[in-house]
This record gives sequence, structure tokens and C-alpha cells, in this order.
Amino acid sequence: MRLFGPGLTLLLAFALAACAPRQIATPNQLPSDTVAIASPTDTVEPTSTPSTTPEEELLFAVIGDFGQAGDQEQAVADLVKSWDVDFILTTGDNNYPDGAADSIDTNIGQYYHEYIGNYTGKFGEGGEINRFFPSLGNHDWIAEGAEPYLDYFTLPGNERYYEISWYPVHLFVLDSDPQEQDGVGLSSAQAAWLQLALAASSDPWNLVIMHHPTFSSGMHGSSDWMQWPYAQWGADVVLAGHDHLYERLVEDGLLYLTNGLGGNPARYDFVNILPESQFRYNAQHGALRVQATSESIRFEFIDTYGEVVDQVTLAAGHMSQ
Repeated sequence: MRLFGPGLTLLLAFALAACAPRQIATPNQLPSDTVAIASPTDTVEPTSTPSTTPEEELLFAVIGDFGQAGDQEQAVADLVKSWDVDFILTTGDNNYPDGAADSIDTNIGQYYHEYIGNYTGKFGEGGEINRFFPSLGNHDWIAEGAEPYLDYFTLPGNERYYEISWYPVHLFVLDSDPQEQDGVGLSSAQAAWLQLALAASSDPWNLVIMHHPTFSSGMHGSSDWMQWPYAQWGADVVLAGHDHLYERLVEDGLLYLTNGLGGNPARYDFVNILPESQFRYNAQHGALRVQATSESIRFEFIDTYGEVVDQVTLAAGHMSQ
């Protein structure tokens, strides 16, 4: 589904053929100058699946810049768990301050262990299947080779960038950090992988997730090395973090959401307001609550007081706030 321009009438339909998540293997290497669309990747089925019915819509949460144990992270975790989500997606910086092995369970497992597959930490039982899909942030990369992160999680493919199909959404999790060995520029192997993977997707909604925002009015600003032609390749939404704020932007008809209010106590100011920016918020911490059917997907940013701060719905070719 392609989305062009805000403000049109919302069309809602709640017919959903729900199915289990499908983890899709990620190629470890592609030629650095390859951008042509290639064949689909192989699929790997999980050993067990959540209980769903065809009438149910998919419900998931997005948190970002969250991994600093304390009251703020606890408040966001309590908020997310109150929604009884199918899974949790992160926009990076999962383990402050330096991605270390001795802090990762305290910063992540303490709050979200029940969603983590193959969990071996000290805070309780893990998930029967993995329902926690993180992306690498710059703080996760401070540890050499991001090894504590890679050891802690069990993710598809090379685990640094990967895809998950959980109908009706298809997640494409990128590693936007310049330390990524397969590159972060438009001519990189990672970009070539994304182009072919998006082309192979048959799910209604294609979401691209990373840490560094393509466009941002915050302190860190826009990340030009991640300004890839996502809409042209088939993406419907791009999600990021890094700036500790919430921002909704639209560029060339494509929705960009920055969500970095997941738990780090420091909240950032808006520094240089971009013309693409449509909504900005940094007053409280919070998370994105996302509801998806085959016909529509709704994003709500909700603060830790339970207030819906912003909402946007995409449906069958258009966008409504």
C-alpha cells in the first residue's frame, strides 16, 4: 500500500487473516555495489506460535532509547504491558551507557524478560517464542563488536539487521550505526538487502525500523547516510529513535516516526524544526501503541500517564490524523 498525503477520509475495515510470526533469514553478505532486486530470502518457521484467531487485529508496542534501569523505564514498561501486546519492537539504545554485558539484563530483562525468547537471565521466565525485536543503537555498539547485544538476543540471520513477517505487518530491522560491517550508505550491502527484501514482501504493511532517524528536528538531527528511497522500494512507515523525543514527519508521502522516549531520563529539545515535521512532543516518556489489520494500521503515542498524545492512521492509500 502506498500512502500519499494527509487529511483524507479514513477507511476502516476489520477483516484480518491473522497468522504466526515468520522469521526470515538474513543474507550475511551482498556485493557492496548491488542494488538490483534479487530473489526472496528463505523462511524459517518458529517452533511455537502465539494463540490468535482470524478476527483479531495485531497489537504491538514500539519503544526507543529505553535501556536505562530506573523509574522512567519502569513506567514505560508498565504502560506497554498494560496493553497486552503481541510483541515489542525497539528503535535502539537498549543498554546504556556502553552496551556492556554486566548491565544488559538489568537494563532489558528486568523489564521485558517475558517477551524474550531463549532468555537465560535472572529476572524470571522468558517467552515460549521470541516476541522482542530490538534494533542496534550507538550505545549498544560501544561494547566491542556489539557482542553483549548479539549474545543476549536470538534473532534471525546475522542478528544485526533482519526481517520478521507477522501478518499483517512485515518488519525490516536495520543497523543504522556506521560501525555496521555491511555498511549504512545507499550503495551498501545492507541497503541492497533491504531493497530486495521489501520487493519480496507480500504483507499489507512494510515497516522499516532503525536507530538513527532519517529526518529529525531534535538535537542529533537527520541522518543523511540513512536517507534511502524507502517509499520507492516499498516501505509504508519508517521508525527510528536516537533523539529522545517523539516526532511525526512526512516526506514525499511517507510517514516517519521518531520515538526515543522509552526510559532514558534525559529528554531532548527540538533544535531545528524541519519543514517535514507535523507533530512534536517531549514532555513525558511513553511508547507507541500500534494496531494493524490488513486494511489499516494505527499509531498512537501514549505517555506514561496514559494520555494519547498523537495518533495517525494509514488506510488503503491515504493517511489520517
